[in-house]
Amino acid sequence: MLREILTSVRAIVVLLLVTCVAYPLLITAIGQLAFPAQAGGSLVRQDERLVGSALLAQKFTDPRYFWPRPSAVEYGTVASGASNQGYLSQKLLDAINSRRAALGPGAPADLLTASASGLDPHISEAAARFEIPRVAAARQVDPARLEALVAQTTERRQLGFLGEPRVNVLLLNRALDRL
Repeated sequence: MLREILTSVRAIVVLLLVTCVAYPLLITAIGQLAFPAQAGGSLVRQDERLVGSALLAQKFTDPRYFWPRPSAVEYGTVASGASNQGYLSQKLLDAINSRRAALGPGAPADLLTASASGLDPHISEAAARFEIPRVAAARQVDPARLEALVAQTTERRQLGFLGEPRVNVLLLNRALDRL
């Protein structure tokens, strides 16, 4: 019986070392070698200064910048999540109506509703184009230049058919600052 217990303990130790040490180290090494930017958090720098991550939304409220989707968690990464309000929720309807009143008629749905995580860094092409008149007026820039910038920073469907074309707000705003 002692022999079976020792065999079991050895098996557990070996499996723990493989699954809790060797495998995570191997996958981390592969990620660091094959995808160093993504494994490092897809950090965005400007003049050697960290300005954010291309994977996480940031709050932009200045009219000179494109704005991300609303966030139910005020863009907090620790407590990310949705409001969990159903489509019949009066609180959700009030929030959407408030955003619609602030943005004006014709605002795309992704500017009226929060993303599921509250941290989605992308907006639709329609949302970016909707914001062009405000940003152009605030920066006193020709809207055609902003149209070109939106087109240049639009990410296409993955593999040509997955998802929708989208614009990363942080990357768009960094490109906007370089104009």
